[in-house]
Amino acid sequence: MKRFLKILLAVSLTLSVSLSAISCGGSDEKTIRVGASPTPHAQILKQCIPLLEEKGYTLEVVEYDDYVLPNTAVSEGDLDANYFQHKPYLDDFNSNNGTYLVSVCAVHYEPFAIYGKDVTKDQFSATKTGRTILIPDDGSNGTRALFLLQEQGYITLKSGVSASDTLTVLDIADSKGNTVSAVTASEIPAQLKVANSGTLGVINGNYALAAGLKIENALATESASGEAASLYANILVVNAGNELNPKIKALKEVLLSETIKNYISSTFGGAVLSVV
Repeated sequence: MKRFLKILLAVSLTLSVSLSAISCGGSDEKTIRVGASPTPHAQILKQCIPLLEEKGYTLEVVEYDDYVLPNTAVSEGDLDANYFQHKPYLDDFNSNNGTYLVSVCAVHYEPFAIYGKDVTKDQFSATKTGRTILIPDDGSNGTRALFLLQEQGYITLKSGVSASDTLTVLDIADSKGNTVSAVTASEIPAQLKVANSGTLGVINGNYALAAGLKIENALATESASGEAASLYANILVVNAGNELNPKIKALKEVLLSETIKNYISSTFGGAVLSVV
C-alpha cells in the first residue's frame, strides 16, 4: 500500500509540474525578454513597448553593462533575444564560445569615434605622434579602432590585413611614436577622463553616449556612407532556429518601423543612425 501511495504521489507531482510548465509556456509566448546595453539599445527598445502591446506582446528589457553576459543569456535560454552588438562581434563570439547565435535584422549604426583629453581638432590633425591611444580589447572592435587610426594617419597596419580579420596591437607595422593600448571597451571613457593631456580614446558609440560624449565633439568618426555602416550595424540576435518565432517576428517588425526610425533620428543627434 505504501509503495502504491509513493507511486501515486510521484505521478501527481509529475503531472503538476507538467501542467505548470505548459501554463508558463503559454504565458511566455506573449512575453519577450531582450537583453541590451543601456544606451542606446535599451532606450530604443523601451520605445517598442507600447507598439508591441498593440500586437498583444509584453516586452521586458534587461540591461547589461558588458558584451558577454547578454550573449550567454540568449544561448542558455534566459533571454529570447539581445540587441547590443554588430555582426563581426557576434561571429567572433560564436567562434570563441561554441554558440549558435544568429542575426535577425540590422537596426542601427553607431559611428565609431576618436575623442581626446584636452585635444582640439587642430591639435589632433597637427600632432600625430607621441600620444597614448586607448582602443577596445575585443577582437572586432579593436580591429575597427585600428583601421580608423590608420585612416587618420596615426598608425600603419601590416600589409595584407583587412577589416574582416581579427587584429590586435601586434598587427601595427608602424605606431609612428604612439603607444596604443587595448583595454575593456566600457572602461575607455572613464580612463580617458583621468588620463594625461593629449591622450586619445577610440570609443564605441553606446559607451560614448553613456559617458555624455557628443559626436559633434569627436576628433574623427567613421564615415556613415562607408563599409563600416553596413559591416558594423547593430543587430537583433537570437538562438539559431528562433528567427521565425512569432514574437521575434513581431519585435523585428516594430524595431524596423517608421516610428522607431523617427525616434532614432530625432533623439541621438547623429550618434545613432537608423539603417532601415
